[in-house]
Amino acid sequence: MNMEARNKHYEFEQIQAVTDHLLQRAEDGWIVGYFLNNQLSSVFQPVFSANERRVAGHSAYIRSKPDRDAVMSPWGVFALASEDALLVSVDRLCRTLHAINYFEVASGQGSLFVSVHPRLLESVKDDHGLAFENILNLIGIRTSRVVIEIPSEVNRDLRLLRRVIGNYRSRGYRIAVNHSGPNDGDMAELGSLYPDVVRLNASTLLQHDGIDTLLDTAHRLGAVILARGIETRQQVIAAVRSGADLLQGRFLGEPARTVEVDGPGGAVNVHQPAGGRSMNPDINFS
Repeated sequence: MNMEARNKHYEFEQIQAVTDHLLQRAEDGWIVGYFLNNQLSSVFQPVFSANERRVAGHSAYIRSKPDRDAVMSPWGVFALASEDALLVSVDRLCRTLHAINYFEVASGQGSLFVSVHPRLLESVKDDHGLAFENILNLIGIRTSRVVIEIPSEVNRDLRLLRRVIGNYRSRGYRIAVNHSGPNDGDMAELGSLYPDVVRLNASTLLQHDGIDTLLDTAHRLGAVILARGIETRQQVIAAVRSGADLLQGRFLGEPARTVEVDGPGGAVNVHQPAGGRSMNPDINFS
């Protein structure tokens, strides 16, 4: 075992030591975790820069299945965590898997977008992101390379949203919120705690009602707009014309098990599993 392999092995042992659940390396090198007899793993969907026409990062999603061949939805796994303490531990396990698989196994070069469960934000009163920061420190990754996605349920409670954003941002993370419509609180009231990224459904951008005001406010306060759920070329064009900065959706790239660095410029390309399709990061959005 060479020095680099020994260091990786030592890092993995350290991470396992501070994780409540078993981690293992699968045959393809991917790291998987186990929770209540369910195997959890990561997939990543590319997030494109609308201006640079290249991948800016990836959104992480958990995939799960019981010990047998049946597939269980990720939300089904979270539903098994009826107690808050158990939910906190499995949510942290998911982010640990994403970080190791993206930055260590796949050598991802962009930003990693990871979500947190709404119940976790209510259960953990302070020090949001501390445990995850410890994992990132073990693999030598700055928190600024991670975008924490706040669930839309929190938007209606600006006091909680302010506290959560303040906690995560104090540790160097960037913040994304999911715009869910008129029921959201007036996030402009957050001032300096306004999120770094506002995520909008691509279909919402076609409705126009109040969207221009939201886009103008977000850009004025220094945030970028991420159009998600893009399923058609028409939605790509609408998102770009509306002023969206980042683009994400199955039309541009499916969530995939493998992330590779492509070319000397460091552009990230996502290669699909067998039967899937890959998306050229230089796709023409015009």
